[in-house]
Amino acid sequence: MAAKLGILAGAGELPLRVIEACRAAERPFFVLAFEGSADPALVADVPHAWVRVGAAGEGLRLLRENGVEELVMAGAVRRPSLLQLRPDWRTAKFFARVSYRALGDDGLLRSVIRELEEAEGFRVVGADSLLGPALAPQGALGRLAPDEAAQQDIALGFRIVRALGALDIGQAAVVQQGLVLGLEAIEGTDALIDRCGALRREGPGGVLVKGMKPGQERRADLPTIGPHTVARAQAAGLGGIAVEAGATLVLDRAATVAAADRAGLFLVGVVPP
Repeated sequence: MAAKLGILAGAGELPLRVIEACRAAERPFFVLAFEGSADPALVADVPHAWVRVGAAGEGLRLLRENGVEELVMAGAVRRPSLLQLRPDWRTAKFFARVSYRALGDDGLLRSVIRELEEAEGFRVVGADSLLGPALAPQGALGRLAPDEAAQQDIALGFRIVRALGALDIGQAAVVQQGLVLGLEAIEGTDALIDRCGALRREGPGGVLVKGMKPGQERRADLPTIGPHTVARAQAAGLGGIAVEAGATLVLDRAATVAAADRAGLFLVGVVPP
């Protein structure tokens, strides 16, 4: 039997997809849901417990009490300030070795994974290893494909995303007609799309471009889109979505592609240069 999986659940659809994959495989699992991030409805009928982000000692105790051996990080967790974090003794011990202020999200997640494996004895796996063929393939996923102007916006968008990622800031940008409407930072992709809706120009809609940070730890915070991303892109008047092929999770691909086709948006996987 597969090792019991601990699902560290944040916001969004990814925790639900991982739960569904565990059920389909009849794999035992336990959800550790982060307060203020995970959806309470998500864990209502599954084995779970709640924990705040700064209570690492309590979280580790719960995982061990429930026989967890492997862990997966699933879903976004809003990063609190140090004042909001209120670290317990175990979290404070971790921060004695790393600089919370100096690390970007990927740097911090790398340090967390190292701590969970080397100091605590868990094995951390990537969500993509549990979800089957969930990574975006190269090429158009739906009926529509980007035209030449959109392809130029996509190329510019990936150059920007790479530059952002090199600074460990964000994974996404919105570009329209060669103009950068917005860059993702702490607000996340959904808020980026919403913000850019008010900034769009007349003419062909812009493109949401999303990809990995250079050298990113693949077991944490892979770029992710789903039907909700398409709905937001449509509401913002975008013309399409381009994601990094082989490195972006497409949740419920059939529904996501169908939504893009209905909305008249292209959805394409790209291998950036």
